[in-house]
Amino acid sequence: MHSDIFNAESTAQPPAQPGIHLQHSRCVKHTVSGEAIARQGTMVAYRGNLQFEVKGQGVGNLLKRAVTGEGLALMSVRGQGEVWFADQANNCFLIDLSENDALSINGRNVLCFDSTLRYDIQMVRGAGMFAGGLFNSVFTGTGRLAISCDGQPIIIPVTPQAPVFVDTDAVVGWSATLQTSIHKSQSLRSMLRGGSGELFQLALHGQGFVIVQPSEGVKPAAAR
Repeated sequence: MHSDIFNAESTAQPPAQPGIHLQHSRCVKHTVSGEAIARQGTMVAYRGNLQFEVKGQGVGNLLKRAVTGEGLALMSVRGQGEVWFADQANNCFLIDLSENDALSINGRNVLCFDSTLRYDIQMVRGAGMFAGGLFNSVFTGTGRLAISCDGQPIIIPVTPQAPVFVDTDAVVGWSATLQTSIHKSQSLRSMLRGGSGELFQLALHGQGFVIVQPSEGVKPAAAR
């Protein structure tokens, strides 16, 4: 049988070493030897001796998620084998964190991560009164994190001289050391005339970067 579908990028290869790798630009493969952690609903295939269980998040994160409706619904994948993760055919990217790193990521963009990483649901500073509050998952520690973006992301540097303003539906994540606030970009006169549809943005100040996807599409709550 012959077809372009059987090219090397699409064909699953024998596992080389444990860990998270790109199968291709829209799918991540995690070779599991012990435990992997992933967002519920992102597994598309697996092979080997693996068990999937709901991942406990600790009392603090569980209460935050119950109150806010935000955060990560996680599952634990234990055993020996390979598992593939994807989300609506969105683009996939790998991020390696070291002990001094701290990255704030929107829960809807998380695919999977090493069990060596720590995460905590935190309210976005300065946004407590906006739409009931904005919440992200802050990752720290040493390990690899796989995220998805609706399209090819834009990485925008943030400096003290040049703050960045991002649509809250397009922001994927940012350096957790940045200061955040909600910025209103329209005058009362503009709002009375019907507005531009771009009333509020997330403002980021300090030194770091922000990851933005070229889409304002909001996924269903069950996919967060």
